[in-house]
Amino acid sequence: MYYYPQNPPYVLLAVGLFAALTSGVAFAGTLKIIVQKWQGDGAESSSGSRLSSRQLSVPFFGVTVGIALFLCSGFEIFGFPPFLAYAVGIPVALLTSLLVWLQLGSMLAYVERQGMQALDLDSF
Repeated sequence: MYYYPQNPPYVLLAVGLFAALTSGVAFAGTLKIIVQKWQGDGAESSSGSRLSSRQLSVPFFGVTVGIALFLCSGFEIFGFPPFLAYAVGIPVALLTSLLVWLQLGSMLAYVERQGMQALDLDSF
């Protein structure tokens, strides 16, 4: 018949959302500081995207863990058995985070090469 969880993980859902939001705020703040440093010093004189990727990795990891926890808990609440919820939620969250990280890295490298003016979409 139907699967109804006896104790839905509402607390884990809230914890995952809280972790993702707070880590996202830290990630945005760190990214703004890096961009302001680049604008002040010039992207050419910066030490490269390796330094910025090290600074951004901890908040991004927090976002990834929070999203994974939120996604898995949401699957459980909507009727997935726990094993299936984690078997689907964790790979989806990790793959999405990996793709976002790669895109962010390529955008930071592009800004380093071309400068901040290359991202100005209003000029097109």
